[in-house]
Amino acid sequence: MKATLTLATTVLTVAHAFPNMAGLASHLARQAAADSSVQLIGDLDGKPDSELSGTGSAIKSILQRTASPEDLTTSYDSVADKDSDECRQDTCCIWKHIADDMASQMVGTAGRCNGLARQSIRMGFHDAATWSLLTGKGGGADGSLVLARECYERPVNAAMKGGCDQMQTWYDTYKSYNVSMADLIQMAANVATVVCPLGPRVRSFVGRVDSSEPSPDGLLPSENDSADALIALFGNKTIDAADLVALVGAHTTSQQFGVNASRAGDPQDSTPGVWDTAFYGETLDAQAPQRVFKFQSDVNLSRDPRTSAVWNRFVGARGQRPWNPSYARAYVRMSLLGVYNINDLTECTKALPLAVTSFNSSDADALADFSNGKLQGDVQTVEQGDLVKDS
Repeated sequence: MKATLTLATTVLTVAHAFPNMAGLASHLARQAAADSSVQLIGDLDGKPDSELSGTGSAIKSILQRTASPEDLTTSYDSVADKDSDECRQDTCCIWKHIADDMASQMVGTAGRCNGLARQSIRMGFHDAATWSLLTGKGGGADGSLVLARECYERPVNAAMKGGCDQMQTWYDTYKSYNVSMADLIQMAANVATVVCPLGPRVRSFVGRVDSSEPSPDGLLPSENDSADALIALFGNKTIDAADLVALVGAHTTSQQFGVNASRAGDPQDSTPGVWDTAFYGETLDAQAPQRVFKFQSDVNLSRDPRTSAVWNRFVGARGQRPWNPSYARAYVRMSLLGVYNINDLTECTKALPLAVTSFNSSDADALADFSNGKLQGDVQTVEQGDLVKDS
């Protein structure tokens, strides 16, 4: 309820700054009575069960925590040629071809996910999170990150230009198959997550509508945000504090380049490219490896009394089991922010690669040396997910 109270307070102070405020007070009164962690979004909000499609009902169950947000088994045994009649009759067939194309470019020789995978995950966040209860129906997972050139014109997106170039290439290749940019961005994020070793296989849906109109600006977090600012910002996106902690764990695969140029390429935990829980423990650890780069916002969340218990739940190897579904559930919600045809979507999780459920790094000692600052010249090798060699 704290996030809901923050939302109500925020509305009173910023109502003059946002469009589409008519009727918002009554809407928020209804929302204040609900638990934001199970709040419905888009066209599901207020829709009776009798009007829900199979997909709409499944998504509602995921959002309300009564269905699994992961699917580790449903997949294609084989897939028809993308230009065949058989493929055209199966909405998910083309997405299997697309997901395979994406996955082939997201993993390096060490088996770790690479810089394109990391950018794809971030693009998924940056396209979807440009939506808020305070800004009406504009923004969200609508493809505007690329179609409205937000990736190139907004400084917050500057580090993703290469990834956005690749997304445009995929769009040019597959748009004739009735594929939207909005879906490409979200599918790429989920492909990237599952090809990162140990990553969850997030249930994935297609059918979003594109927009070339710029989304509302100023709705993305900063690496220096306080816990108060982050909890309020994400609460206004219907994402509660616990789900926020699960989502920021995506930094486990990260290397930072734009926050501190003097430390370009430094990872945010000692195992970049692996979807493990080292990030949570090393953010708390004052003796973390030398090159581990900590966002102040992450440190703030790890210590705040509203989020520290959840943070600590994900620490260590035993944290993997609760973290993966927590992330998956929160990301299903994230990927549908600003989507107002949820009831018409199609589930295509079966198009994703299967999860990599165990991983032993063959260059673990060299990667540890990199994280401890002993291999200064291997930034690009690590970014590409390739084998690191001691010199």
